[in-house]
This record gives sequence, C-alpha cells and structure tokens, in this order.
Amino acid sequence: MATTHGIALGMIETRGLVPAIEAADAMTKAAEVRLVGRSFVGGGYVTVLVRGETGAVNAAVRAGADACERVGDGLVAAHIIARVHSEVETILSEDPSETASAWCIANLNG
Repeated sequence: MATTHGIALGMIETRGLVPAIEAADAMTKAAEVRLVGRSFVGGGYVTVLVRGETGAVNAAVRAGADACERVGDGLVAAHIIARVHSEVETILSEDPSETASAWCIANLNG
C-alpha cells in the first residue's frame, strides 16, 4: 500500500470563478501550501486543489472555505485527504488544460 506520508490534498469546489479565486488567494496566504490545480467542472463549478503538510492544508482549506462564503453563495464543498494514496496521482492532472471541460471545448470548436 503506497502512500505519500505527510502530504495532504485539499479541495474546494465553488459555484463560479470569483469565489474560486478568492478561496485560492486565502488558502495560499493562510498556510504553506502549493496550488496544484484547478478544474472547470461545468455548469459554473470550479474546483481548486492545494497540497502540503496535513496541518497546513487543513488551515488553508478552512481559510479558503471562509473566504469563499464571504463572496456569496459560492462554496459547494471543502474536503481534505491526509496522506493521499499514490494511485490518486493518476487522476490529478499537472496540466490544467487537460481537464474534461478543456477537452470538450477543444472538440466542440472543431
């Protein structure tokens, strides 16, 4: 069973881009975390991902969720996975352009 010890994954899903940017800003200011991705899920939903030590990710996601709620009704979900299993890496794209919504847009445009 392969895990990445001590490294956590934090996720915030928002309704709209503005709350996502607000959450990302708050997360990176609140703790020593690294933004590792964002995904435009569709229907106006945006997911922002951060990584770092478990305590830092916990603090960052809490701060991001609070900031997101101040922007309006933007927070959909906030979640932390401590010690992410290495198999999860296969579904986390390093290139934000590789998201499903980017693929759909590219293929709709011809």
